[in-house]
Amino acid sequence: MRWPLIAYRMVFLLTAVALAVSGPLADVTFGQTPTGGQQQGAGSAGVVIDAKGVLHKRSVADPGGQVTRGRIAATKASMPPELTRSSPSRKISLPRLEKEIIKKGGVPTDEMRYLAGLQRVRHVYCYPESGDVVIEGPAEGWINDVTGRVVGMTSGRPVVQLQDVVVALRAFSPDGEGARVIGCSIDPTEEGLAEMQRFLRTSGSNFARGQEQMVAAYMQNGLRTALGMQEITVNGVPADTHFAQVLVEADYRMKLMGIGLEEPPVRMVSFVERVNPAAVSRNALFRWYFVPDYQCVRQSEDGLAVELVGDGVKLVGEDELVSAAGQRRGLSRSSSASQMFTTSFTKQYPELARYSPVYAELRNLIDMVVAAAYIQEQDFCGRTGWKMELFGSEEAFAVRTYNAPTQVESAVAAILKSGRLMTPIGGGVEIEAARALAPENLLEDENGKVGQLRRETTVELAEGQWWWD
Repeated sequence: MRWPLIAYRMVFLLTAVALAVSGPLADVTFGQTPTGGQQQGAGSAGVVIDAKGVLHKRSVADPGGQVTRGRIAATKASMPPELTRSSPSRKISLPRLEKEIIKKGGVPTDEMRYLAGLQRVRHVYCYPESGDVVIEGPAEGWINDVTGRVVGMTSGRPVVQLQDVVVALRAFSPDGEGARVIGCSIDPTEEGLAEMQRFLRTSGSNFARGQEQMVAAYMQNGLRTALGMQEITVNGVPADTHFAQVLVEADYRMKLMGIGLEEPPVRMVSFVERVNPAAVSRNALFRWYFVPDYQCVRQSEDGLAVELVGDGVKLVGEDELVSAAGQRRGLSRSSSASQMFTTSFTKQYPELARYSPVYAELRNLIDMVVAAAYIQEQDFCGRTGWKMELFGSEEAFAVRTYNAPTQVESAVAAILKSGRLMTPIGGGVEIEAARALAPENLLEDENGKVGQLRRETTVELAEGQWWWD
């Protein structure tokens, strides 16, 4: 299809896992309307996985926060006061919690499912003499937000969920080697890349002035059809868990932000703002990955206590080239626009996690994976006699209860901007917990503060008690 009269070099097209360029007109964006900034803070955006494994983005409106305020009021009226109040330091004994769930026939209460409102794992302590493995961090009362997320009723930050803790512990079980890499990837297929290249070679580049929206719609639909479905893979943990869904959602929505299809709740430099298509190879492939900040562990001298420090998450990038047949090979350097986006995203991550709960959830998962790897490495289970009889068995304590994500449709945006052909964005999440525990990455316990905190935390609990402040 060709539009005569005026020849424009290319229409700049981007997809959530794919981006392509085909010529200039003006710097105008077409496509999906971004979700609004502060709506993210209210938890209005999320994803859903259908029974076929296809991921869909969803937004739920709560005008003025009326629904949220109603849920907070109802929760305060029904939840015990000791759970509704905020605590800077809530401690949970995992063996005692497991014991209490066993007493209930393996069916946890909401208090157990949501770990008494724990919002981050800041410390892990081992007490061989009493048989306790304790996780500690800030906590508050919780509600289900309008998208179904479980978040703090005051801060809006997500709670640490028992099901995710169990997934992490199983990935580093006492009798196993531990997962080398935990993560996910969302990528175009080789066939889709080849079809995209063919579509762009045959779509023409002569466009009539005033037909910008028609051109954009044509290119968007053509690219979406050519690329088809993107493939989702999950590594190191079962794909049919809440843990895996958080990994995939964080990855997918990060890519939407990068290409301008979701407006971030905080100011950051997006890829689409800074990319100069004329400076990019015709067949460049951009890949962005979430990875931990591996210098995040401060260990006590005796190894019985550990502190997880920092914000824990970085976004990194790498570039590749795509052949006409859809095959890929790595490049030695990445584009400046990609570097600026990943740098800005990493810098703003703490603020982003405040307003968009999925990124706080991702940070919590990374913390828990590192904590579980440390528990395994230091043999806390053996030293305390904790068998993980319930938490270690899917038959006894099921966490694989979600639809496994396998595919997502290509989400395409068009920007009419001078430039050259660029192809899809890929990437994902990669967590190598063992790297955080390598000697070169461990942080010094200055003045023995971590060990002192463990000694000051006394485990003198009543029968049936598993958490305390």
